[in-house]
Amino acid sequence: MPAVFVLIWSTGFVVARFGMPHAPPFSFLSWRYALSCGAFVLWVRWAGAAWPQGRQQWLHLAVTGVLMHGGYLGGVWSAVKLGLGAGTASLIVGLQPVLTALWVSATGSEHRVSARQWLGLLLGLGGLALVVWHRLGMGEASGPSLTWAVLALLSITAGTLYQKRHVQPCDVRTANLIQLAAALTVSLPLALLEPQAMDWTGELVGAMAWSVLALTLGGSSLLYLLIQRGAATQVASLMYLVPPCTAVLAWALFGEALGLRVLAGIGLTVAGVALVTRSR
Repeated sequence: MPAVFVLIWSTGFVVARFGMPHAPPFSFLSWRYALSCGAFVLWVRWAGAAWPQGRQQWLHLAVTGVLMHGGYLGGVWSAVKLGLGAGTASLIVGLQPVLTALWVSATGSEHRVSARQWLGLLLGLGGLALVVWHRLGMGEASGPSLTWAVLALLSITAGTLYQKRHVQPCDVRTANLIQLAAALTVSLPLALLEPQAMDWTGELVGAMAWSVLALTLGGSSLLYLLIQRGAATQVASLMYLVPPCTAVLAWALFGEALGLRVLAGIGLTVAGVALVTRSR
């Protein structure tokens, strides 16, 4: 499951590059959430899946849906729409394991962040700065695009921690349906404010199909199961494998620069995340 999850999750940033020239971010995501909800409704009815017990669990799932779908995807797709490369966006969001591990360490039983974790944080930030500074010089990154990417990072981190703490184990299909419906209620009003219309080209249709079938029904379901079955830090550590995979895909498909500076930045970030998330 972890290996399949990393491969599927890495394609999310590439799909954003394919889709964004033909659609505004929140309109695309609203269509994605609506179609995904329809697919999960059919799946739930066919399988007779059980619904979460209690109004409070529905509320917790709605909160995670707003964070892990609405905030995370909205931030990533808006950043890519503003010109941020798929590899750079994935590298910024790839700092999620660092934030997760630091939060768990600071709020756990020992309430202590170790020197090794602080070193990992510095390495991760240094690697990220190396890549982002280079992108700023090339004109790829900008203040607004980086702001959206950081919002995505904070949303996926908060959503992962919130789900692990508050959401009880339940059927992944009904849980995803509730989360997506909550994300739709947030993205749809924003979509109505976007001036650009959807241009249903072949690339956009393909990006939508992959987003619904592979990323939402497949990737999001795997992420939910991984969080449900493992510790938050262990699940988040998978994310440090996503930036290298995305960087290679973006280089092969879009010609995004993959020089020594970018590779060194990715290497530093991965090393930093590994130091932070490594068990004692």
